[in-house]
Amino acid sequence: MGLAVTAPELLRLLLVICAVAMAALALFYLSRRRLTAYEYAAWGLLAILVPLLGPFLVIFLRPGEKAG
Repeated sequence: MGLAVTAPELLRLLLVICAVAMAALALFYLSRRRLTAYEYAAWGLLAILVPLLGPFLVIFLRPGEKAG
């Protein structure tokens, strides 16, 4: 009949969506900073591999200089 979504499934889906959105926000933030390719890769990996804390660390630590 209809598509039944249970509360745990919905919460998991919302958690994944939130984690992806935060990683995208951190990567967008990094694109506006002056970093070498290695620094961009390292900070980007931190944002992606540490799912919930990584994006906050990337934005809070403000790597590199602000791009013009």
